[in-house]
Amino acid sequence: MPESAAPSLLLRNVRPLGAAPVDVLVHGERIAAVGPGLPVPPGAAVEEGDGALLLPGLVEGHTHLDKTLWGLPWYRNEVGTRLVDRIDNERAFRQASGHDAAAQSLALARAFLANGTTRIRTHVDIDTQAGLKHLEGVLRTRDAMARWQQIQTVAFPQSGLLARPGTAELLDAALAAGADVLGGLDPCAIDGDPVRSLDVLFGIAARHGKPLDIHLHEPGAMGTFSLGLILDRTEALGLQGHVAISHGFCLGDLPPSECNALLARMAALGVVLVTSAPPSRSVPPLMACRAAGVTVLGGNDGIRDTWTPYGSPDMLERAMLIGLRYNLRRDDEIDVALDCVTRAAALGCGFADHGLVPGSRAELVLVDAQSVAHAIVARPPRRLVVAGGVRVARGGALLAGPWRGPAQESAIADASGQRSAAS
Repeated sequence: MPESAAPSLLLRNVRPLGAAPVDVLVHGERIAAVGPGLPVPPGAAVEEGDGALLLPGLVEGHTHLDKTLWGLPWYRNEVGTRLVDRIDNERAFRQASGHDAAAQSLALARAFLANGTTRIRTHVDIDTQAGLKHLEGVLRTRDAMARWQQIQTVAFPQSGLLARPGTAELLDAALAAGADVLGGLDPCAIDGDPVRSLDVLFGIAARHGKPLDIHLHEPGAMGTFSLGLILDRTEALGLQGHVAISHGFCLGDLPPSECNALLARMAALGVVLVTSAPPSRSVPPLMACRAAGVTVLGGNDGIRDTWTPYGSPDMLERAMLIGLRYNLRRDDEIDVALDCVTRAAALGCGFADHGLVPGSRAELVLVDAQSVAHAIVARPPRRLVVAGGVRVARGGALLAGPWRGPAQESAIADASGQRSAAS
């Protein structure tokens, strides 16, 4: 019986997050039962776990699928050190090279899936030079992968909102075209008019009823001022639980008393933090954030693009880097790093039905490891990845199926044609 046609899948002898061995029964796209000695339903496929560690599907909370050069020849990076240098260089490179956001986002999404990442939030550049071109490409990937991998798209004004007239109208059009979240960027440092910038941004989000995810690289007092304005608008517009701050470097620059006051307000407003745990910048204090009730999730940011040669579509590696940046050494502390790329990430992005309990989507990752901490430190090849109830990868490589190969290219072409016809 073809894999996609199997009515049920039974995983025998697996250890959810290192707990005692159980069986997991999958029916359709959902976990149907978890417990020891489950009977095998008629016609079910059986997968022997041999005591392997069972993780829920991994979650990438902040990346840029549209930018990646994954699988392409090496890009020689000779870009200047300023943020604006990287922004301008990238825009020029993509225009000159004819960068294909559809093909590149698909390549990276598949690599993520092979390593057990089943949910992704990706920022997609919207600017007056490219228009909605990059978004259209990523939406094709989102639609083609939807059966096995849930991808949220963030309409992101990488070149600034106010500095390039017409960007606000493009963001409005991007949300109308299907982007899931509205992005923002450094209202002081990039736009130079934080009050107007945030008024425009929050106004667009309110019109479409969409959540926001705002890149805030600004340090110290500047970033603190911008963060305060963001929190003011979150409260005034009733957007509690619908705003994320990506990076939030300023929180790592503040004395504990000032930081804790901001964290308390963020927790009360349900504003979440997204970190890539970079080694070269101040970062929000992870444990203090969690103690205050602020959800913290992890992401790679860019992966192998014109900004950076670093990054990998492996969220266990990102969890390890979070552990290193925050000096997490005890096993229970390292468990927090996994939480940043599983439960907390799903919660912070608003992904529903994530987990290892009956009723959750069947997104399961098996690794040969003794514990969660061991899995993060060793990062073994994924023994098995189940996505949408289907076995899609072994040993870090995708299995044959509609999630890879010519059938999916056809699905992307079909999605492209449908979008063109609709427009």
